[in-house]
Amino acid sequence: NDSAVAVLGDETLRDIARELVAAVRANVTIDWTVRENVRAKLRVIVKRILRKHGYPPGKQAKATQTVLEQAELLSEAWAAA
Repeated sequence: NDSAVAVLGDETLRDIARELVAAVRANVTIDWTVRENVRAKLRVIVKRILRKHGYPPGKQAKATQTVLEQAELLSEAWAAA
């Protein structure tokens, strides 16, 4: 997101990305994509990380959705590893 890059800078966004990957990987289970309680927990974790780093509040909902969509795509590779 361009406005997030302008506000936070590349290094902060890199730190956010690393923290998000670690948190999501630690909390996904085999069936997390179909269990709403696990998805809700991940949404809370993602929102907390974004808030902690000062991510623009108006962009957090879209960023959270994007993170979960990407996690769904990557979870198959994570499960195989």
